[in-house]
Amino acid sequence: MLGGGSTYGIMRPDDANVAGNVHGGTILKMIEEAGVIISTRHCNSQNGERCVAALARVERTDFLSPMCIGEVAHVSAEITYTSKHSVEVQVHVMSENILTGTKKLTNKATLWYVPLSLKNVDKVLEVPPIVYTRQELEEEGRKRYEAQKLERMETKWRNGDIVQPVLSPEPNTVSYSQSSLIHLVGPSDCTLHGFVHGGVTMKLMDEVAGIVAARHCKTNIVTASVDAINFHDKIRKGCVITISGRMTFTSNKSMEIEVLVDADPVVDNSQKRYRAASAFFTYVSLNQEGKPLPVPQLVPETEDEKKRFEDGKGRYLQMKAKRQAHTEPQP
Repeated sequence: MLGGGSTYGIMRPDDANVAGNVHGGTILKMIEEAGVIISTRHCNSQNGERCVAALARVERTDFLSPMCIGEVAHVSAEITYTSKHSVEVQVHVMSENILTGTKKLTNKATLWYVPLSLKNVDKVLEVPPIVYTRQELEEEGRKRYEAQKLERMETKWRNGDIVQPVLSPEPNTVSYSQSSLIHLVGPSDCTLHGFVHGGVTMKLMDEVAGIVAARHCKTNIVTASVDAINFHDKIRKGCVITISGRMTFTSNKSMEIEVLVDADPVVDNSQKRYRAASAFFTYVSLNQEGKPLPVPQLVPETEDEKKRFEDGKGRYLQMKAKRQAHTEPQP
């Protein structure tokens, strides 16, 4: 494993919702910035062609504890595995109340990066290997690498799916809360290569997911977790991106929202609109004391909506079983 660096920043009102809870997208952006710094630094640690690390995937990320306005976020990153063309970075986020000195873990995330040449954005360079303190760490990392590679391939079947608007939808239906945001990609959104930072994309995705959740339950909502975010293709400067969100499943106290990112290269007639990223976000509804509230149950109408509901239920039950297995005492 390769020791990394840490960053910190104080959370301000424009980082949070009306209840003072820091947006999940703000935290995701900080996580990605820490990841891209350490992975880019590592990929340029040896003599050779210069490069910048591009985000390819974020594994499931749980929001363990809310962060509030005025608290300080401490973000630390560490490289835990390298393959020939990719880097695995693990990031931890701690929140600190600077009045009391209390610190708590708010997030743990795993990100995958690939090094792209500064001379040719489509050229993926080789990654300098890291030295492992124990052989089993390399073997465990290789298993994670193969698993995420397989899952990335499995997500591509959804790339033709589009969120369509519906006139006069009924409350609690998918159409009632579905939302879209259109954003013109400018220089401040982009890397040295001229394509969008992964953290910028994730922040916009979380914003849309939050709108969907708020429309559905009309209460204070916070991000509970993000399933794996897959970045299918780069988004270049000058593109118009459409971030669309729709609710797929509700349990008693949580909502799953699918978010799709489509890029339209309006200044390049040779390229058609394409799917750039996709993910599932989970939100919970909170009362004024910050306690979870029951959420209105989603009413799927079409066959596609019913299928997505059952798929979401399967993901929910699978994750619930994993959490229970981790909390059960070991014999």
